Amino acid sequence: MDKSYNVSRVILLSTAAALGGFLFGFDSGVINGTVDAIQLAFGSDSAGTGFNVASVLLGAMVGAFFAGNLADKFGRKPIMISTALAFIVSAWGSGISGGSIEFVIYRLIGGMAMGAASILAPAYISEIAPSKVRGRLATLQQLMIVIGLFMAFMSNYWLAGLSGGATEVLWGGFQTWRWMFWAEIIPASVFFVSLLAIPESPRYLVAAGKVEEAGKVLKGILPKINIREKVADIESTLQQGIKPKLKNIYDSYSGKVHPLIWVGLGLAILQQFTGINVIFYYGATLWKSAGFTEGDALLQNVISGSVNIFFTFVAIMLIDKVGRKPLLLVGSLGQAVMLGVMAYVFSIAPSGGPDGLSLNPTQGMIALLAANTYIAFFAFSWGPVMWVMLGEMFPNHYRGAALAVCGMAQWGANFVITISFPVLLSNLGLGISYGIYAFFGVVAYFFVKKFVDETKGLSLEDISRGGAQKGQALEKNVVD
Repeated sequence: MDKSYNVSRVILLSTAAALGGFLFGFDSGVINGTVDAIQLAFGSDSAGTGFNVASVLLGAMVGAFFAGNLADKFGRKPIMISTALAFIVSAWGSGISGGSIEFVIYRLIGGMAMGAASILAPAYISEIAPSKVRGRLATLQQLMIVIGLFMAFMSNYWLAGLSGGATEVLWGGFQTWRWMFWAEIIPASVFFVSLLAIPESPRYLVAAGKVEEAGKVLKGILPKINIREKVADIESTLQQGIKPKLKNIYDSYSGKVHPLIWVGLGLAILQQFTGINVIFYYGATLWKSAGFTEGDALLQNVISGSVNIFFTFVAIMLIDKVGRKPLLLVGSLGQAVMLGVMAYVFSIAPSGGPDGLSLNPTQGMIALLAANTYIAFFAFSWGPVMWVMLGEMFPNHYRGAALAVCGMAQWGANFVITISFPVLLSNLGLGISYGIYAFFGVVAYFFVKKFVDETKGLSLEDISRGGAQKGQALEKNVVD
């Protein structure tokens, strides 16, 4: 076993931070079992219900935008603790809400927690993990997200089974859909307690001038390193005397946005534009169009969730061996091909089914296999690797600001895809809609091939220096 780092401590710290990903996934999934019950309870129309569902994504944009900069100012740990408390407040408030306005307010709070957790967990993990296992540990974030999503589906299914439906009374005179939200209080409380026990990020401590405290944290993680040399290495990548600000995304010399920010934005947006959340948010439409009953569609969601979890484990095994860039390249092409298959099947399907299409058994099976294979490609590539890259690719002195911008872009792209799919579906049909997502899969391949650098095995300080050098080279080319 590798004795160069404290394996058990690093895993425990990474797992504690990644619990934010579990809540990210759980909060995303819990709404699916409550939509009809909420519409009935609040008396909202379809448009109002749609906004009730999508409002969490607007909150996530805000949370992602401010969390990175706040974490640079006050530390990773206190902001993550605030995130845990926000999850608890949102879960409780969503369950007690008596109308749409109150519900949306609490969902916005939960969304801000989701957005913050989506960038703080991989950032914290990347800053405490040894370079040789950093990718594997940062992938815990995506694993926790998909497990949280799966557990939300299972929790909703179990609670509805106990009462007979989301609108039925379960315990204490409260309807089941309220208990579906309150179930999140349990993992959110575990997250909160876990965060109280973890140390602050050593990179933040060095940036804040708390060198002695940073040394103690580094010693607990990497007992055999020379602490003074490591601290000096971290300090060499920080701009001393400059407090972290959002405007750090601009190069102080050229006055332009750092080139790496554009790369991060491309990764964040393209992860969503290949349509993954269309599969998860609107999976029932796909399965029913493929000829499945509503009951079978629920089972297919469980199968898709299982595929997602299994291939996220594949990513954990491969990311520090194969590297980030090869996984992104393979995933881009794989997603594009599978989306192309679905686009073709739905484009040739005759109309007349309950959802406007009538697939024969062979076409239905091809669509089902293509969709789950698409999920597999996403799960071992763009799902986890995008978050790993965002957590580690930016130099120490503007990582927080970069994460703020890229995190907001990722959630903004999620919102655009989520609300645009019903419009695309009604006006263009499933065939052309999936064809559009396939096109972005091809775009993603060429984007990664040209602009993304491999970071496997490099320390964050090596990446910081390399990123700065690459940025200077790009700026020079532009000037020349």
